[in-house]
Amino acid sequence: MSASPTARLEAALAREIPLSRAIGITVASWDGRTGRLAAPLAPNVNHQDTAFGGSLSAAATLAGWSALWLLLDAHGMQHQVVIQDASIEYRHPVTADFTVECALPEVSTVERFLTTLRERDRARLGLVATVGSPGRELVRFQGRYVALRP
Repeated sequence: MSASPTARLEAALAREIPLSRAIGITVASWDGRTGRLAAPLAPNVNHQDTAFGGSLSAAATLAGWSALWLLLDAHGMQHQVVIQDASIEYRHPVTADFTVECALPEVSTVERFLTTLRERDRARLGLVATVGSPGRELVRFQGRYVALRP
């Protein structure tokens, strides 16, 4: 029996991005469109007893990386995933353990991305990750990721 997509992602994060372990990232869920990573406040706390901005940025970057990794995994594609550029807004302090969520864009955008990747062995995809709850985004991250044939 093969491991679940989330178990494969957990292994990939531990193997490919050791920082994920240092900040306590775990894969909370994946429904085929939206991924959620969880992180404890304790290893990410700053001098204000809130989540350190660098940790939030890393967690959001990892959420986008993970969503794209899971998309590729679902299509049997073993491409490298890297971030090309990003911006982040820290809207409100994060004062407790947190989750960061990243949803894939609309189906037509994902299909164009996959077609380009198959044809050119390289494609870019913009993703948005958020920390918070509906109606109250604490952190908003936008990143452009590149998938490359190894």
